[in-house]
Amino acid sequence: MDRLDNTIRPYAWGSPTAIPHLLGIEPTGEPQAEMWMGAHPGAPSRTERGTLVEVIDADPEKELGPAAVAKFGPRLPFLLKILAAGAPLSLQVHPDLEQAKEGYADEERRGIPVDAPHRNYKDANHKPELICALTEFDGLCGFRDPLAAAGLLDDLGVDSLKPYVDLLHAHPEDAALREVLTAILTADPEEMSRTVAEAATACTHLGGAYAPYADIAHHYPGDPGVIAAMLLNHVRLQPGEALYLGAGIPHAYLNGLGVEIMANSDNVLRCGLTPKHVDVPELLRIVRFRPSDPGVLRPEASPDGEELYETPIDEFRLSRYVLPEAGSAHDLTRATPQILLCTAGSVRAGEHDLTPGRSVFVPAGEKAEVSGTGTLFRATVVA
Repeated sequence: MDRLDNTIRPYAWGSPTAIPHLLGIEPTGEPQAEMWMGAHPGAPSRTERGTLVEVIDADPEKELGPAAVAKFGPRLPFLLKILAAGAPLSLQVHPDLEQAKEGYADEERRGIPVDAPHRNYKDANHKPELICALTEFDGLCGFRDPLAAAGLLDDLGVDSLKPYVDLLHAHPEDAALREVLTAILTADPEEMSRTVAEAATACTHLGGAYAPYADIAHHYPGDPGVIAAMLLNHVRLQPGEALYLGAGIPHAYLNGLGVEIMANSDNVLRCGLTPKHVDVPELLRIVRFRPSDPGVLRPEASPDGEELYETPIDEFRLSRYVLPEAGSAHDLTRATPQILLCTAGSVRAGEHDLTPGRSVFVPAGEKAEVSGTGTLFRATVVA
């Protein structure tokens, strides 16, 4: 079992205080957006044996187990994060596995450098993800019913939004949503900037259900993503609740602290709320234009105390243990690799004492007994 030393990423949208508060350290004054736990080449966790990439590369079957290597190859197929949003992230979608393979192969054929700002596909993998709230956590997830979106836009009283309102009343629903998002993202930038400014003023005045969009507009003045965001469901998670974000589902995180797990990929198609490249034709190919309930997940408890967040994919499996008594012990040994992350209290994992924000990597099959009083998240795979 290896204690992990993890990198914190200082993205501009990050909270300056949430991760330091969790870790019990002084803030630096700079944004601290994500703490990465895993073997992503961009910021692999460090151990006494080397980076987690080096540890796994040295003996994949020993570290990951034969079943995981046979199913996913000689790499850790997930990335675990603590995410601290102090401002809205970009509005985005992720491709499914087939789309990722096609897109990556196409950009390779065209000779687009992998680090080019207009490159969409950094790898040939999909990127399903799960976010579990540690504090109240606000986000956007999936399309609203088009008539509900039409009502939200109409009540702003902005004349330039009337064509979108009319389009949202058309049928079928998927075609209506596609046409409106296309119109928003291809509108004249100066006209759209004025529309967003008027909408932002109206959102600020109305408050209530419009408050999240006023805040988004404050951070991204003039961005067409402000209007696109109003097509989506607003969700407020309570601690312990989660969202699963599958392929093609537009989403954005707005504010809060959470544990995030995802397939090990960098493939993102952006819809707005960003200065980065927005590839409208490719985005429209990936987005699934259907209204959907956000589907807030609550963990399913088992007799041994494990609380599992059910998802339909195998690259990751996230669960948690809420340990109420220091004397009780749980055997978490599995034939697959694990990362154990403490988020509250004090937990003993093998020979390691874990306080909030501290984590360990457990190789496949290695004895993993935990005890203490606190909350422990367990990330592994289904193999």
